[in-house]
Amino acid sequence: MLDNFPFYLGLLIIILLLIMLGNKIKVAYPVLLVLAGLVISFIPGVPAINIEPELIFFIFLPPLLYEAAWTVSWKELWRWRRIITSFAFIVVFISALSVALVANYFIPGFSLALGFVLGGIVSPPDAVSAGAILKFVKVPKTISSILEGESLLNDASSLIIFRFAMIAVATEQFIFYKAAISFSWMIFGGVAIGLLIGWLFMKAHKYLPTDANADIVLSLLTPYIIYLAAEEVHSSGVLAVVSCGLLLSNNRHRFLSSKSRVQGTNVWESFCFILNGLVFMLIGLDLPQITKGLEEVSLMTAIGYGVLITVVLIVSRIISSYGAVIVTLIARNFITVADRRHPGYKTPFILGWTGMRGVVSLAAALSIPVYLNNGNGFPQRNLILFITFIVILLTLLIQGLTLPYFIRKIKLPNIYDPVPHDEAYNQVRQELAQFALHYLKTNYDGQVENNTSLQHLIQKWEQHIKGIDNESISQDLKHIYLDLLNQQRQWLINKNKEDQTLDESIIRAQMHYLDIEEEKLRYL
Repeated sequence: MLDNFPFYLGLLIIILLLIMLGNKIKVAYPVLLVLAGLVISFIPGVPAINIEPELIFFIFLPPLLYEAAWTVSWKELWRWRRIITSFAFIVVFISALSVALVANYFIPGFSLALGFVLGGIVSPPDAVSAGAILKFVKVPKTISSILEGESLLNDASSLIIFRFAMIAVATEQFIFYKAAISFSWMIFGGVAIGLLIGWLFMKAHKYLPTDANADIVLSLLTPYIIYLAAEEVHSSGVLAVVSCGLLLSNNRHRFLSSKSRVQGTNVWESFCFILNGLVFMLIGLDLPQITKGLEEVSLMTAIGYGVLITVVLIVSRIISSYGAVIVTLIARNFITVADRRHPGYKTPFILGWTGMRGVVSLAAALSIPVYLNNGNGFPQRNLILFITFIVILLTLLIQGLTLPYFIRKIKLPNIYDPVPHDEAYNQVRQELAQFALHYLKTNYDGQVENNTSLQHLIQKWEQHIKGIDNESISQDLKHIYLDLLNQQRQWLINKNKEDQTLDESIIRAQMHYLDIEEEKLRYL
């Protein structure tokens, strides 16, 4: 390990430089990192990289899911719950089924069970890749909300399919009622475990004498403990982590101090930044180990199979996207839907094209055992690994590089965003300042005339209304200002609940501003 330390240190530097380059040339960094890993893997003398699937599943997956659950908007998740659920479960299953049927028909030696193993591996799109691409192009909030929500759940659904398919391959049988019971436990058990442990951690944060550093360390431990606990009882660790993250995220202002929230956000952003970079670099670096074990078929034939499965995945997701729209248009006559308007043909295409594969697919493929319980080798293991790598590479290159072009060329209709983001942000800022003035004059009116500091505070929020910031505040006004900040937080929470069309990211930005204002009081 120590002998290769300079190599790993160099990898981190290369990752940072490539991410900076990606931001500069407006190319999603996962594409650059996978290609760089490929190039580096062919350099003579480079240490062989063997990726342990447990390393990715346990070290990388829980914190990345947990951080995503903290950043996603629960209001948007609930608003678009039907289409998010359909993409995360139904579309994933359709993709897995399509791959299973095609693999069974076209690839020699692939049974239907093996086809479902491959389908479960390559069916979930990678959220990091789509998120990195969408940074450079403007899309309606609807699309980003649906993709964020889907990314929280599709890993769980694909891994459930993969797990059942592995059982079918190992036992050569599939008992439906047992599978149904196991499936139900994985979903409901995972959610219940996540909520229970999340509630315990929330109480620990609130009642133990923690400070900001202890809160951050606890938050780093949380996803690992939850994932391990859920997997130990054979439920879904992914759903457990996601449900816990959503619970704690929506109650963060009840049990975390402003300092913990501000510092924790910075720590988690940096932590996940480097995790994402490492995992995509490792995907490229692992190619020599994957091709080394490819003995059943020729390299060109294996590449052809990979291209075939990639086409199946792209086409099935696009068709499923349009199918979801058709079903929604029919269902709106019978149930209440998030928006009754027709989304057109452009939005489903973009949702269908955001199907880049990544870390979860590779980790699942690597987790296939070399031997079955009876001592026989796992059938087609090396070919499944290679096809998975080709799918990841092609979807990142083809869809990842063309998605920004399609978004700019198609010019998506912004029918779901009634108020532009900047306008909505300024409107909330104005209303928040007006609420602050009303609260001060109502509750501290008797102190205004003789309290110069309070007069300055009122002037401060009057300047906010005019768009002018004045950050000075006197010492004797801190207790009043703290009270005001707490009241403003509650006003924002109520505003978020009452206005279902308001982008929650605006509320969170204002909450973050109030946390910073509270932290500034420590130094004034």
